[in-house]
Amino acid sequence: MHILIAGATGLIGKELVALCHEEGIKVHYLTTSKSKIQDFNNYKGFYWNPKEGVIDVKAFEDVTAIINLAGMNVSNRWTPSNRKEIYNSRIDSTNLIFQTLRDHSNQVTHYVSASAVGIYPPSYTEMYTEENLEVDHSFLGKVVQDWEAAANRFTELGIRVATIRTGVVLDREEGAFPKLVKPIKMGIGSPLGNGKQWMSWIHIKDIASIYMHCVKEGVQGVINAVAPSPVTNSYMTKRIAEHLNKQLWAPKVPRFILRIVLGRMATLAIDGQLVYSDRLKKQGFEFEYVNVDAAIKDLLKEAVS
Repeated sequence: MHILIAGATGLIGKELVALCHEEGIKVHYLTTSKSKIQDFNNYKGFYWNPKEGVIDVKAFEDVTAIINLAGMNVSNRWTPSNRKEIYNSRIDSTNLIFQTLRDHSNQVTHYVSASAVGIYPPSYTEMYTEENLEVDHSFLGKVVQDWEAAANRFTELGIRVATIRTGVVLDREEGAFPKLVKPIKMGIGSPLGNGKQWMSWIHIKDIASIYMHCVKEGVQGVINAVAPSPVTNSYMTKRIAEHLNKQLWAPKVPRFILRIVLGRMATLAIDGQLVYSDRLKKQGFEFEYVNVDAAIKDLLKEAVS
């Protein structure tokens, strides 16, 4: 099996590449940096530049499945230029791959796209499964909706499409988890806003396994990639503190303070969705980390020490 991965050097991409290597799957990857192009027996890089519409068509040779994880990190401050880049980096990369497959012969039968639970409206009470059609009328909601629409165009080419709506990815070195841990270790950690916002989380190992599951099983449609036990921001903060043997004495950080400091990006901290992975359950997918305490314990073993 040959898989082409866009975004192979990102948070999820690195874990997915390692998993592919463990299972003997050959990986082609796309990179915007010519200095990062490598060529090993099972790992080969190819240059692309979605902004300029440039891509090495050799990247598609022998490839039967494509996983697209490319996109600017949404945790970059939401300046007007960054908002534009967050949006365009996802749509441009998807469209470039689509146009290349449309215009060149290939063996691709499956396209798996990253997506996000941010497509669902924030709610304290509504539980979202893949059957829910509600879309949040926010910047992130717009990004994800158009991102998925671009991905679903691949069905026009007779290619199966899966969109992986990912929750908060917990990793020991990158993403949200180290940012939650650092102030707690410093003795100034506290819940954000009222702390009642949901965190539909997923361990880094499980999200990589979900992508592999989707490719191997030919999964189509929407997949909510979240662990079966979502928690609130307050609960997550308290459990991390207990694992670190730290006290939470600081008051909760008010919403208006977060909005002053983070601007529009504050929605990442104070809004949340209660999301359930109904389709993964029905497909028999087994999570390695079902309980957040097990995930926290694992992630604190080596990092943040």
